[in-house]
Amino acid sequence: MSNAFFVTGTDTEVGKTFSSVALIEALKQKNVNVAGYKPVAAGSESSSDGICNPDAVALRATSNVDMTYEECNPCLLATPCSPHIAARIETSPVLPSLLSDGLERLKAKSDIVIVEGAGGWHVPLSDNYLFSQWVKQEQLPVIMVVGIKLGCLNHALLTARAIRDDGLKLVGWIANCVDPQAQFVEENIDTLRERLNTPFLGALPYQTDAAESQQGMSNHLIVDELLAIHLCKVTV
Repeated sequence: MSNAFFVTGTDTEVGKTFSSVALIEALKQKNVNVAGYKPVAAGSESSSDGICNPDAVALRATSNVDMTYEECNPCLLATPCSPHIAARIETSPVLPSLLSDGLERLKAKSDIVIVEGAGGWHVPLSDNYLFSQWVKQEQLPVIMVVGIKLGCLNHALLTARAIRDDGLKLVGWIANCVDPQAQFVEENIDTLRERLNTPFLGALPYQTDAAESQQGMSNHLIVDELLAIHLCKVTV
């Protein structure tokens, strides 16, 4: 049984958090106890709860499982850049064991954990360790967020190949319309539906204010495939 899914993106700023929140909301509508997990976050800001990463704050706020901020985001780096660079600047190495321990804690009290990555599939966590290596270690099924914009076909097909080359199961993908000026949106989505050979979980329309509209985005996603995996109806 799989009760954790890893959300990766075809690039940075393609809407991994926006899509993860929509997934959490859709699963909650199915009466699932679901936790959002941001194991590594680079970039922080001050809030009433202290220094936090806004992506992790959004995941925690949407979850219906009680957790502290540190449980949602055990590795917080202040510098908004690739985690391996931020870790070097701050002399604060990213420890894979810390990420794994945090995942196990959330899995123990959740039906499903939605794990959001950082950047794209092969983003480094250190000079010799990629985020994808940790996902492979944990054998997490992967959900890919594709930012629908110029170049997305190549980015999506390369990312899907990299995930599969790492021996992991790509269990679904989400089209996130990040560019209001993008042309041939439906044609791009149709092309990827034909070529990715994995379930299409839905398309999220462009939003001018994502924070105010995330909850309604759950209506655009179909999570039955994920629930089937969780209930062992298909093999991962």
